[in-house]
Amino acid sequence: MKYPLPENFLWGGAVAANQCEGAWNIDGKGMSTADCMTVGAADQAREYTDGVLEGKFYPNHQGIDFYHYYKEDIALFAEMGFKCLRTSIAWSRIFPEGDETDPNEKGLQFYDDLFDECLKYGIEPVVTISHYETPYGLVRKYGSWRNRKLIDFYCRYCTVLFRRYQHKVKYWMTFNEINCIALHPETAAGIRIEDGEDFDQVVYQAAHHELIASALAVSAGQQINSDFKIGMMMIYPLTYAETCNPEDAVRQMKMMDMHTFFSDVQVRGAYSHKAKKMLEAKGVKLQMETDDERILKAGVVDYIGFSYYMSTVASADPGKQRINGNMLQGIQNPYLRVSEWGWQIDPIGLRLSLNQLYDRYQLPLFIVENGLGAQDHLEVDGRVHDFYRIDYLRAHIEQMILAVEEDGVDLMGYTPWGCIDLVSASTGEMSKRYGFIYVDRDDNGQGTLRRYKKDSFSWYKKVIESRGTDLD
Repeated sequence: MKYPLPENFLWGGAVAANQCEGAWNIDGKGMSTADCMTVGAADQAREYTDGVLEGKFYPNHQGIDFYHYYKEDIALFAEMGFKCLRTSIAWSRIFPEGDETDPNEKGLQFYDDLFDECLKYGIEPVVTISHYETPYGLVRKYGSWRNRKLIDFYCRYCTVLFRRYQHKVKYWMTFNEINCIALHPETAAGIRIEDGEDFDQVVYQAAHHELIASALAVSAGQQINSDFKIGMMMIYPLTYAETCNPEDAVRQMKMMDMHTFFSDVQVRGAYSHKAKKMLEAKGVKLQMETDDERILKAGVVDYIGFSYYMSTVASADPGKQRINGNMLQGIQNPYLRVSEWGWQIDPIGLRLSLNQLYDRYQLPLFIVENGLGAQDHLEVDGRVHDFYRIDYLRAHIEQMILAVEEDGVDLMGYTPWGCIDLVSASTGEMSKRYGFIYVDRDDNGQGTLRRYKKDSFSWYKKVIESRGTDLD
């Protein structure tokens, strides 16, 4: 039998420390920006508070208590046949305030134990170093990534991780969805824009600090272990022009340029001429130090990880009603269905995204997030019939395979998001579920935390066993 994907293809699933671990203030962990995000709803944004305030509900404090359930959960991942698990390390579990010189040993030991548990089952850890959870001490003392001092704190953190786990972790990503700092700086980087501040100046200066930090981390990691594969990670905002009106095409180009701004720097090691023009048009003047250009050039990434959930549409007509989804904004595509949260479902868009990224960069790609947020119903017999999730994932995997087989894309792996139910980053809800495993917890933090296998659990197990040949 001819298999569509290579034997070493990294099938798996993805989670993030801040959305699943809980245990937000035990064993020496400090407060993070995610710990300061209240619960929201589909029609109500989460509030980013100044620390933890009485009377507010912070769902990330408990998450799904992966901190204590990880052995049980990894056993379930192994039962599905995972080849890898994409997770992240909570920065404030290692450096509680973010600026200490000595790491928290209990935090380091937790990830030792977590990675050992993965490796026991032959599951390769794929680790995001910073995933939407900047230590709150760095926000309070330094204003988060607007301050260049964070580069040194981040690099110290990375060096500790690389040295500690150099024989357990091969695949790393420096920042989760790094381009989202330009969309939602509070969630992505803990940055509050104060009254009277220039949004673009603050955000792009902070982004520059992250890009320098990423490049320095890549260089440091390669020196510690030359076998490391260190990638970038971005949200991929596939955008169509609404019509063949050239003005719509220009608008589409500019919407995409805002995001490839980040990947161009991390892959090519320099700001493009177009990026410089974009900054100039926004009135942004980056403060750069003498060595910054050399640092960026030396610290280019090995692969591109990206999230893909939906596509959007660009129109030059300012009167068109905009819709939101996954921090992106565009207009409704009449050819697509939408999820319960209004996200446009576009499997073919994944194939297009893979082609666009590979044509642009010729680097290995890794789909590290993809999935359907939906309200699941737990039956009295403990079953969850999530046929809609199977349909979504099947259609996307089919297009992923076509991109590899017919288009020649170099694809490393596929890790659907929220392989076990967890707290939604955008809304803080538990009712917005993505997983193959149902967790008994509601939007108010109530529930037993018991785990249940959904119908998609056995389906995905079959997909992995067949190496993508059996999608029925």
